[in-house]
Amino acid sequence: MSRPLRMQSVVEAVGQTPLVRLHHIGRETPDVKIYLKLEYMNPGGSVKDRPALQMMQDAIADGRLTPDKLLIDATSGNTGVAYSIFGAALGYRIALVMPSNVSQARKDITRAYGTELIFSDPMEGSDGAIRQCRELVAQDPDKYFYSDQYRNPSNPRAHYLGTGVEILEQVGNELTHFVTGLGTSGTCMGVTRRLHEHSRRVVCIAAQPEEALHGLEGLKHMASSLVPEIYDASLPDEHMGVRTEDGWDMADRLAREEGLHVGHSTGANVFAALTVAKRIKSGCVVTIACDRGDRYFAPMRWEKHYEW
Repeated sequence: MSRPLRMQSVVEAVGQTPLVRLHHIGRETPDVKIYLKLEYMNPGGSVKDRPALQMMQDAIADGRLTPDKLLIDATSGNTGVAYSIFGAALGYRIALVMPSNVSQARKDITRAYGTELIFSDPMEGSDGAIRQCRELVAQDPDKYFYSDQYRNPSNPRAHYLGTGVEILEQVGNELTHFVTGLGTSGTCMGVTRRLHEHSRRVVCIAAQPEEALHGLEGLKHMASSLVPEIYDASLPDEHMGVRTEDGWDMADRLAREEGLHVGHSTGANVFAALTVAKRIKSGCVVTIACDRGDRYFAPMRWEKHYEW
């Protein structure tokens, strides 16, 4: 698995992310291999690079996205970073609707690429951003191309064509279980469809926050949220709840024990993968590292004092 040394554009750097075995986290389950696919190795630093690029490329190909239109979508951050990078690289203007309480790092990163930010009520979370985005598009439909990651079939298609294929290339018939969290659900839906087509049975498990009010940014508690239209609850073989504290604690463990500094949604994914590993006698479990932990740092505040 290698990348070409020279690329024509940053868009060619998406995909072919490494798979790393978690030896220390998995020491409790020596007969079960636990692997983490490092999606933060994409150029935008997250798993969302794949669907953002796929949605843009598919829309450009069929004429829905043209240079005179403003691409708009609701995002809690990572998809917005990806849109911003690829919009700059491909020559398209981007506007994002996001809750005003998303991390400052994500606001700063997207603005650096020239993206317009529109803030929604922080108390309404990602659902509030979705509603506000839909209102803006309804008011001026000719102005926007609404990518709509929660409804757009190109979202799971990116993972069906990319992530799922790569996992099979990396572990092949060793693979027995795949676990990932639900946000837009694109990763889970796309990878699960691809793995279910494999010649050997692969059990696919969807994880989500156990509580409606949770601290696992990027993940959705489906029972209390606007359910994405691309989500099919019958597709995963199993559903699992993860508590906020378990996701946060596992993210800390991954940094200390594996040298992998990741976000809390990744912590939730690995906690769920370890839970699965503990209950099976042998096998191979793969899950997703959604993004890096440094994306959640609050910036330092500096004051300049001048004396004349």
